[in-house]
Amino acid sequence: MTIRILALLILALIAFAGNSLLNRAALAGIGSIDWASFTAIRIISGALFLTLLMAAKHGLKNTLPVRGDLISAAALFLYAAAFSFAYISLGAGLGALLLFASVQITLQAIGISKGIIPSWLQILGLLFAFAGLLIFLAPVLNFDGNIFDGNIFDGNIGASLGYVMMIIAGIAWGIYSWMGRSATDASLSTARNFIGAAPLCILLIPFIMPDSITCYGALLAIISGVITSGLGYVLWYAVLPKISVSLAATAQLSVPAIATIGGILFLDEAITKTFLLGSGLIFTGIGLTIWNNRPNKRKT
Repeated sequence: MTIRILALLILALIAFAGNSLLNRAALAGIGSIDWASFTAIRIISGALFLTLLMAAKHGLKNTLPVRGDLISAAALFLYAAAFSFAYISLGAGLGALLLFASVQITLQAIGISKGIIPSWLQILGLLFAFAGLLIFLAPVLNFDGNIFDGNIFDGNIGASLGYVMMIIAGIAWGIYSWMGRSATDASLSTARNFIGAAPLCILLIPFIMPDSITCYGALLAIISGVITSGLGYVLWYAVLPKISVSLAATAQLSVPAIATIGGILFLDEAITKTFLLGSGLIFTGIGLTIWNNRPNKRKT
């Protein structure tokens, strides 16, 4: 792996972490915005921005999605909608665990179905990263009888639906990531995906609550759509064809750790032993998969 690809991968993962923080901040704020409005504004703002960007380079006609983009566009919409809905009831830590575990399983399952078998080093890296994620989230899991925000075992239907929706979001993101491996033009493919996903926002109309939309919530959704989603996914699609399935899957397990690093740097949060241990295992796992993906290795 070249330094350039590694840098793009890191930037994409930072964008994912930023996107999660923006989404949670918007939905957690009382009266900020509802999940459906956030999703619609996020997708439509990203689509408009990328359309303007790509139309100037390729022309509007060539920027519009083609039949081959429909699956990616649908996966993008499903991921964004399910992701936002899930965070109505899920705590941030549990949501991250469900999302990235689902992404990991989905990508590996698709890869195996295509005959791409992980090497022992990739499997070891995955185990390290997943163990680190569990340790990293251990305080959030809080097994003291008050498990998570809305225990799935306490009859809370809303929380249970949140679990299901986040797993669906992870599966959709795994499919979206897999489709990105064949992208020849990352920017154009991402623009087409967003443009294709935008009309699907009509499905959100019954769930939109206009009175709940504030300037603050809308602004966070626009930033999420244009920067951490639009530009972030361009970076992700640029990286995907250059790395292995295992690295693409394992690297995303670092996002909760990156989000916590952001909290330490910008929110003056304390560094804990749990964070150091969990993050160390996660980044060790990613390092193993990067080592496996070095130039003299065949990409799998």
